[in-house]
Amino acid sequence: MHFLYNLAILFAQFSLKIIAFFSPKMKLFVDGRKDVFTILKNKISPKDQTIWFHAASLGEYEQGLPVIEKIKVTYPTHKIIVTFFSPSGYEVRKNNTVADITVYLPLDTPKNAKLFLKLVHPDLAFFIKYEFWINYLDQLHKQNIPTYLISGIFRKKQLFFKWYGRFYRKALDTFTYFFVQNENSRKLIIELGKTNVSVSGDTRFDRVATILEKDNTLDFIAQFKDNKTTIVIGSSWPKDEALLVEYINSCALDVKFIIAPHNIKPEQIQQLQSSINKQIVLFSEKENKDLSQYEVFIIDTIGLLTKIYSYADIAYVGGGFGNPGVHNLLEPATFGIPIIIGPNYTHFDEAINLVNIEGCLSINNTTELQQAFSKLIQDPDIRQKTGEICYSFVQKNKGATNNILAQITHKRD
Repeated sequence: MHFLYNLAILFAQFSLKIIAFFSPKMKLFVDGRKDVFTILKNKISPKDQTIWFHAASLGEYEQGLPVIEKIKVTYPTHKIIVTFFSPSGYEVRKNNTVADITVYLPLDTPKNAKLFLKLVHPDLAFFIKYEFWINYLDQLHKQNIPTYLISGIFRKKQLFFKWYGRFYRKALDTFTYFFVQNENSRKLIIELGKTNVSVSGDTRFDRVATILEKDNTLDFIAQFKDNKTTIVIGSSWPKDEALLVEYINSCALDVKFIIAPHNIKPEQIQQLQSSINKQIVLFSEKENKDLSQYEVFIIDTIGLLTKIYSYADIAYVGGGFGNPGVHNLLEPATFGIPIIIGPNYTHFDEAINLVNIEGCLSINNTTELQQAFSKLIQDPDIRQKTGEICYSFVQKNKGATNNILAQITHKRD
């Protein structure tokens, strides 16, 4: 089975080089890996002490960030190495300040795994949430490098729990410890005969809780808001926007709308802009304009959404009409904002819980969307109560990072 796995990786390596000629994203994926070993050779000496974190993409990086920051403080003489698998993570966070070195993870061949670990020689290795690369895990195990899964999630449908998943189950034997998000994940791991597991919680709660301690001021958003009720639409997709645009165009209330689409390609921004019949301003065209005179603000850039949520009275989080489902609810929740989402959210525990405790409203169609917005806009008491549920939910679920650090430092002591 290992032979077939390696053969599949080699085939993927060859295929991706061809696909890269036609796909800008895949070109980043391929080209970004060309100089990884050179970078590592130049920036890490044999005498350096290092700790390695691997994140599949941006979401996993953000999830692991509280642990990375704590580890950096706990082990100040170690260099922090962060690797990404996906361009959507690396390209956004390649210039982060928490890691000493940030690179793509070379594809999971035996040769790459051996060379990577030879150059990095980490004292500790962390995989965030998932991504189980067989050859890297095998080499970590052979070299007796403590390896941890943090904020792990396991579901019955994963390969580990299938009758034909023995090969992947074996990969789990390489982990020193599993820090999982919930009791169901712990039970599934125990069913495989493993006791090196505990429910630490979800480190994302720690990350979003710290957002409140930062300066979230955006003067241009304050000018646009002009002290009026403001709905922030974050990470929207076309299916979300089809419903939202219908509501925006028909809304007669004195409400402002800020839209931060998931995809900011110019043609999609243009299409969104042309579908709205109210006064619109784009972020890219905001200079020298009195933003208070506009009704809709389209954010055609990335990196501002978290701060923008701090100005929201109501948040709509997109993705809930597609797969795998809704985007990050915790960022608006930490600001104590009531949230509206589409129907596809059952893949995410925090969404399920927020819907169950009525901090988040799930809608299926335009009528339900209109009813949800109207209720929250016209009744400030309901809006405040719903927002407080969201804020309390984040505060009550903090602590995963400290749980993880306590276990790791205890074992090393």
